[in-house]
Amino acid sequence: MTLNNRYLVLRHGHSLANQAHLIISHPRQGEAGYGLSPQGRQQVACTLANWPCPRPDRIVSSPFRRARDTAELAAARFLCPLNEDIALRERFFGELDGGPDLRYPDVWQQDELNPDHHYAGVESLNQVAERGWRLIEQLEQRHRDQTLLLVSHGDTLQILLALALGLPLGRHRELKPLATAEVRELSLAPQAVLP
Repeated sequence: MTLNNRYLVLRHGHSLANQAHLIISHPRQGEAGYGLSPQGRQQVACTLANWPCPRPDRIVSSPFRRARDTAELAAARFLCPLNEDIALRERFFGELDGGPDLRYPDVWQQDELNPDHHYAGVESLNQVAERGWRLIEQLEQRHRDQTLLLVSHGDTLQILLALALGLPLGRHRELKPLATAEVRELSLAPQAVLP
């Protein structure tokens, strides 16, 4: 399969949740609060000033405040339309939501064993991959020969990148983790098996 468009992925900048070392994955808290920290705004400004990729024609963002803040800065810089889509929301971390971010490795350990696990009520790798890929399929139907920037969250984007590269989803943490405010291109490998 080949894509009609070029896809870039941008992880949101350092957020108030990162600053507080909290897992904020429920839409109720994530959409209303925990936007970018001052450090995150500086990170995003630096990324945009030194943009290493083609300029996006349009931006699609997670509705979570930290991603939206990041996407709004990018849209202002590139003067392009911005839409939100829940498919790009943070991976839901179940019972760990609102707790300390030092619990992420517990989830990633389970990810390595089973892409369908729901340890502590966490959204499975396959669920995140399916919703992310469904969005790309929709964008493929709506647009052609565009550069589309997807602004989202660490796990959501790591899982999408692993899917596009044809890696087993449980190995998503073997990819170099996206830093806050880091942009990469998402391209399909020939061996990718898509949902």
